[in-house]
Formats: sequence, structure tokens, C-alpha cells
Amino acid sequence: MWIAPGSVSRVPELHQLTAHELAAAIRTGTVSPTEVVDHTLERAERLGPRVGAFVALTPELARGQAKEAEERLAAGDEVPPLLGVPCPIKDLNQVAGVPIRRGSAALAGAPAPVDDGIVTLFRRAGTIMIGKTTTPEFGLPPYTEPEVAPPARTPWDLGRSAGGSSGGAAAAVAAGIVPIAHASDGGGSIRIPASCCGLVGLKPSRGRVSPGPYGAETAGLSTGGVVTRDVRDTALALDQIARPWPGDSFVTPPPEDGFLAACDHDPGRLRIGVITEPFYGTPGAVDPVCLDAADQTARLLAELGHRVEPAPAPLTPDSQIRALQAFEALWSVGALGAPVPDDAEDRLTPLTRHLRRIGREVSGLRFAQAIQTAQLITREVADRWRDYDLILTPTLAQPPMPIGGLRNDHDPEAEFAAQYAYTPWTNLANVTGRPSISLPLHRAKIGVTLPIGVMLTGRYAADTMIISVAAQLERARPWREQPVPALS
Repeated sequence: MWIAPGSVSRVPELHQLTAHELAAAIRTGTVSPTEVVDHTLERAERLGPRVGAFVALTPELARGQAKEAEERLAAGDEVPPLLGVPCPIKDLNQVAGVPIRRGSAALAGAPAPVDDGIVTLFRRAGTIMIGKTTTPEFGLPPYTEPEVAPPARTPWDLGRSAGGSSGGAAAAVAAGIVPIAHASDGGGSIRIPASCCGLVGLKPSRGRVSPGPYGAETAGLSTGGVVTRDVRDTALALDQIARPWPGDSFVTPPPEDGFLAACDHDPGRLRIGVITEPFYGTPGAVDPVCLDAADQTARLLAELGHRVEPAPAPLTPDSQIRALQAFEALWSVGALGAPVPDDAEDRLTPLTRHLRRIGREVSGLRFAQAIQTAQLITREVADRWRDYDLILTPTLAQPPMPIGGLRNDHDPEAEFAAQYAYTPWTNLANVTGRPSISLPLHRAKIGVTLPIGVMLTGRYAADTMIISVAAQLERARPWREQPVPALS
């Protein structure tokens, strides 16, 4: 039971409320934004280091924003839907006046001059920025073990990784510090941590969430989003951040009635394909608990009235090779484009240096061919999956990895191959621009109980369909009623 200082007991388990529940409590005066911030910062200071959630906290900024929220409430004006809700920002994005390190010891951490566009939209939605969450160097690997902050750990087992690259964000939400956190996904970086931490993680369709006005789409792999505890919070957040900026290269307009409304829609009877073989023929076995998670979800979908059947692989063997080569070229050139000072290359991690070396070998012609290959792959996937509304896979090939289990500073080339084996399903949605969501529908006893995510990937721009089915699954098997990590 949470008791605000100097008050009677009013809000049970404040830190376990979802974002929409907390926003409702603030609107009705059950709890004030300042009380929420004080409670959140206490937990962030106490639990954040245990799970490696934050690279920095911003108490003065948060308390100032809480006062502004209280003034808006007192004025009696219409307030934004997430007023007073704490939502930290991943340390790949700028928050004006707050140092940004991008997970790298090569950067000095100078204060950002502006808010990135998505930060502006979170502010307009009323959220309170309590800090910057931990990310690996430039968001490149699927674990969060930066040189500038402690590793991000899943609260389910502090010896295991929270995943990456939105590992700090997921750790903060799963540990009950905040109900929602900004995240981003360029190859699985929302869905991987969501699986490791027992959360909901949606990678929206390309063009849903703009990188503007200061960022560029480049190859269109990455998009912003959130990690949350339930589907409704994910939909509510998407309604706030799915706003275009002038000059966007990719624009996917939101539905007329919004994404939150999709949580209450009947999705109808859908045709859902199931694939448990790695998309790229990646070596390495898929753990039985991950296969079991997909199998149980397939059974549940069938019970809900959907037509569920095995689906063909998205790519031919030849296309698998071309897709991997294209992704490697795009990813390595992205690493090469990171804002590294000329004299700081030796302060980068071995993996980042490795990827930047590869990037230097990618000619302009090869980069253009990689973009063209990604477009042709997108067409091939659309054709091979044309009869399916959704594709079901495990999110990951293994349970959450031990800290250091993927990182291999002695052989970063081998590490990069191991990353593919661990995440053989996630990056295809980035290459093709499709929406894809990880759901915490399964848990397995592996020494301790661990969350095991399952993933649904939809047609391009079918975000509302994914949200509708995800909400249907949550109603049928509510994960919030199950035991949670024993952090207090």
C-alpha cells in the first residue's frame, strides 16, 4: 500500500498502476503530479541502480513539470491524456538541457540543445521526464551493457540481461519504477527487451512515428515507440506520438478513431500463420520454452476463433542471404554515421569499431543496392505472406541471456553472428516496415520464473489490427494477474 507523505492511504500500489490508470487518478485528484514524481524518484534512486535502468535522473526537471501539470489541473482546462505520468526518455534522443551520451564513452555528454520531436510529443501529451534510460552504444546490440552505465537487468533475474537496445527503458517499467517508457526499434530494440522483461513492446509501421524534425529516416529501419505493461497503454501512447512533422519521407496516417479505440474492437476471424523456424536459416537451436510459448499462443488464438496454420518462410534461401547482406550493409553504415569525434575511435566498444570497419568498406553503389534489396525483399515477403493477416513467431530464440552472455569483445564478428541466432525473427519487420508486437503471454521456470515473449507481425500499416488482437489475447490471458518480480 502506498501512502503519500502526510496523507492518509489513498492509492494502493501506486507504482503498479498503468499509465492510463495513473492519469485517471491524477485527473480526479486522487493523487497529485508532485506526489507521483516524489514516489517515482524514490523508487528510481533505490531500484534503478539494481536493474541498470537509468544513465541519469532529472529530478529538478521532473518536479518543475509536475508543478506545471498541477497548474493546468487547477485552471480547470482540458488536460492532455497522460498529464502527470512519468515517462523517461531513452538516451539516444535529445532532451533540451539534459546531457546525452548515446551509451558511448566516446561522447562527452554535452547537454542537448533541443528536444527531439518525439520528446516534444510526449511533453504535449503531459508526461513528466524523470530521466534518461540506459542504452548500449548507439543502440547497436540486442543487450544493454554500456561503458557509461551499469548493465540493464531484467527484474525477473538480476543475473540476466534486460535485452537491448531499449534495455534501460524495459527495466524501469518492469521494476515498477514507471508505468511507461520511451523506446526505439531498429532491428528489434523494443520487442527484445519487452520479451526479456515481461512487457508489451510494439514496433509501429514505418511512417507512423516520425524521426522529425531533427532526425532523418535514412534506410527507414528504426522507429520510436514505448514499452508498457498492457496493450491499452501502448495504444494510448501511439495516439500521442503518431504525428507527422513537415518534410517526412514516410507518412502513414493514423486511423480516424485512433489506436486506443482498437483495443475494444472485435478483430473478427483472422488467418494467422505460424513460423518457428528462424527466418534466415540462422544456426543455433531454438529453446523449447520459446517454441512452447508460440505453440500455446497459437492454441489460444484458435480458441478465440482465428484460423491458425503453418505459414511459409518469408524468403527463399537465396533471398535470405541477400537480406542478411543488405541488413548488414545498412546497419554498419548506420554505425559509421554515429557522431563519433575523430579522436575518440579508441573509446568505442569492439562491436561498434567492428561495425564501423565494415561500414567503411561499403561503397556508395553497395549501399544503394542494399536499399534496393530491402525494397525487393519487402515485395517478396508481401507476396509469400499475402494470404495471412498476421504471422506468429517466438520473439527470441532463447530466454533472457545472462549478463555478458552475448557480448564478445574478443571476437565481435562472432558476436554479431550470435546476435542473429538470438534474434532470428525481429529485424525482418524493420526491413519491410511492418508493425510487430511482442506480448508477455508465457512464462517458464528456468531456475527462476522468466518471461518468454511471443511476436505478432502484421501487414504494413495494420497497426490497429495488431493492437486489436493483442488486446483480445490480453483479455483472454491477463498477464498482469500473474506474479511479478519481487522488487519492492
